Amino acid sequence: MATPAHRNGSLSAMSLRVFVLVGFGGGAETQALLFAVFLALYMVTVLGNLTMIVVITLDAHLHSPMYFFLKNLSFVDLCLSSVIAPKAMAIFLSSSKVISFEGCATQFFFFSLLATTETFLLAVMAYDRFMAICSPLRYPVTMCPMNCACLVLGTFCVGCLNSIVQTSLTFQLPFCSSNRIDYFYCDVPPLLQLACGSTALNELLLFGLCGFIIVSTTLAVLVSYGYITVTILRMHSGSGRHKVFSTCGSHLTAVSLFYGTLFVMYAQPGAVTSMEQGKVVSVFYTLIIPMLNPLIYSLRNKDVKDALRRLGRRHNLMREGGQ
Repeated sequence: MATPAHRNGSLSAMSLRVFVLVGFGGGAETQALLFAVFLALYMVTVLGNLTMIVVITLDAHLHSPMYFFLKNLSFVDLCLSSVIAPKAMAIFLSSSKVISFEGCATQFFFFSLLATTETFLLAVMAYDRFMAICSPLRYPVTMCPMNCACLVLGTFCVGCLNSIVQTSLTFQLPFCSSNRIDYFYCDVPPLLQLACGSTALNELLLFGLCGFIIVSTTLAVLVSYGYITVTILRMHSGSGRHKVFSTCGSHLTAVSLFYGTLFVMYAQPGAVTSMEQGKVVSVFYTLIIPMLNPLIYSLRNKDVKDALRRLGRRHNLMREGGQ
């Protein structure tokens, strides 16, 4: 029920303890359809990424730096979708669509942490391919288990640092014009539209930090693959070229999808004012891309397909032995 503060165009201190996630427009049938679509995407995402984690963990043939990073990518994708999808599905079926101030800040913190972590993790995976293809003799030393663990930990640390900065600056803003977030989860662009104070610093940091993150990691990927391309062209073996292209092609596809959608949303000035476009783009990098990544890496990767077959045969043998 609306309070006098709502009718006067401002919100009381009490009402600021909650936000309303507007989500997507439409009636009950549209909301039910959206729930079904999000549920299907989320279930496939969970199944695909859990399968990748289990297969890489159980199959000794995949205990290498490349698959160690891929397992962590699956973990980040699984967590990223889990931060967004369950709450989004809840608001599709809810009449109030309320999220608490603390819940909104928590959701944004983990979303920002995981999205930033994935951005750097994809760059680390490109560096791993560069070392494996361009410096194979130094590869076992450079990408030893300790260094791989440190690289992954570093991506999480950078993600946490960016998330702390973005979350603290965003949620200290005075939200007094409205508490209705025109989005299906808590993110900076729609939250900035609710602030009644100056958001210049927040917008500068949003475009500055996110732009720097996306551009720097993209350059790292491009430089790595530039050297990889030169090395591939010097190969005399056609089968060797095909294997390298197949492995690198999967990663380039994942990078292009993820970086492309992030750039559209956060590294171009129109992002804050085009919420409808933002909602569609957000579905891509919070649900569709995490769902596609396991398929991209498994369908185009012979080692993963062989590991899935071995795991399936092992399961069948265990089941037959138990009968």
